[in-house]
Parts: sequence; structure tokens; C-alpha cells
Amino acid sequence: MKFGVIPPYGIAPLESGEFAIEFARLAEHHGFESLWVVEHVIMPVSYDSVYPYDPSGRTPFSAQTVQPDPLIWLSHVAAATERIRLATGVLVLPQRNPLVLAKELASLDRLSGGRVELGIGLGWVREEAEAVGTDFDNRGRRADEYVDVMRTLWREPVARFDGEFVRFADVVSEPRPAQDGGVPIVVGGHTRAAARRAGRLGDGFFPLGVTPDKMNELRRFMNDAAHDADRDASAIEITTVAAPDEKGLEYARALGVDRMIVAATQPDLAAAGAWMERFAADVMGTA
Repeated sequence: MKFGVIPPYGIAPLESGEFAIEFARLAEHHGFESLWVVEHVIMPVSYDSVYPYDPSGRTPFSAQTVQPDPLIWLSHVAAATERIRLATGVLVLPQRNPLVLAKELASLDRLSGGRVELGIGLGWVREEAEAVGTDFDNRGRRADEYVDVMRTLWREPVARFDGEFVRFADVVSEPRPAQDGGVPIVVGGHTRAAARRAGRLGDGFFPLGVTPDKMNELRRFMNDAAHDADRDASAIEITTVAAPDEKGLEYARALGVDRMIVAATQPDLAAAGAWMERFAADVMGTA
């Protein structure tokens, strides 16, 4: 099993360049395969939207929680690391211009030596989508199309696209990603629609907070969608977040996932390093 780590949002100074670099280096040193960062362009002080991953419907992040832009943050740590993969967990795809995003991702993938993973989500905050100037209600269709747009730009020597939301003809986007086939796209979400999207379009699937029975159900929907799209479902890597302990590992094993991500909760680098060392010995060493 692979292991990824989320930096300590709301606890440590993630906006500090020194902290970001040293945290990433510690994760790489202690054997984490990947580093996962989150995204909100803005957070409203109050909101009517329902956070789907907690029974309260409220996000654990306040409006004041520091959330640096994920691609800029990953670019900063890419230059100071060598092996650890650089992932978004997740980027709100419908709020991005897909041509600009394709260029940003390809550039980062080249500069990092092919280490980028694009975790995508639709976004759950209507107030954020509206503030950014996007339509919250058609975000699913736009996300699907944006994936096609980016892959077209990465794949075609001279690209053309005629979609519902995006149209262009005879354009070139350079550089191309370092990874064959482009940057891997990991579809986030815990609904049947997300599982189908992962089957149709994803290189990976990233559900949160599901039981083993629910995971089996989602896997069936993902596999059926992959079959209908003439894709190999067994090649779709499954990732989830779990508690950073032996029980979390048992949970990840019960789900049958390929990657277990844990969230760091330490306020400083010394504490984070000590925690990573223990986790590597007690959990990663037994996987």
C-alpha cells in the first residue's frame, strides 16, 4: 500500500516557505509516497451549503484557515524534493479555466520530473462558486468536459475542441507533461456519480468517509462505467483518507484501497518529524 500525507492545515504555518519545504522533505525522508494539498479560493464567513463529509454539514476549516494555492505551494516544494509525488486533494476543477490549468499542470509536471497527481472535485460551496463567477448547477458537466479539454491539449500535436463550454481550433500548448498520457487525474467524491466519473475518466478514485460495504457499491458503479467506456477498471487506483494509526490501516485494508492518506496535526516541524518517524515504523512498516 502507498501512503500519502496532508500538511497540518489550520495548525501550522503552511504559508511559510521554509515550513513548506521542510515538511515536504521530512515526508519524503520518512517514506511517504505522496503529498496532498487542498483548495478553496475563498471561504465564506457564513454559508448555507452543506459540507458532505461530516454529519454536521459544517467544514472543519474556518474562513480564516490559511489555504495557499495548491499548485503554487506544490511548485515551491517541488524544487526542494526529488521523489515524493505532488498531489491536489482536491482541486475544484469547475472553478478553473481548463486551458490555463492544463498549461500550469504540464509545466509543474515537467519541472518536477513527472511527479504531479491531479485530484479533482466538483466543489460543495455554492457561495464560493458564485463568488468566483461560475455556475454551481452545471459543475458536473463542466468538470467532465474540462478533463477532456486538458487531455486533448496534452495529447494532440495541434489541438481542436468543440464542446458545450469550451471551443478552440488549431492551438498548441507546450510544454507537455513529462508523464506518458498526461498528468494522472484522480476523481474525488463519495457518490455514485463520482464513482461513474472515475470509471469513465479517472486514473484514480478518491472517496472519503465510506464503509467497506459502501466502497464495494461504489467500486461496482466505477467498474461498470469503466466497462461501458471500454476502459480497464483494474488500472484505476483507489485512494482514501484514514486515521494515522493501526486502526486506520485496518480500515484502509478493509476498503481494499491502493493508497492511504493521513493528515498531519502537528504545530511545528520537530513534532511533525517525530510523528512521521513513529508512523513509518508503526504503520507503514507493517503494511
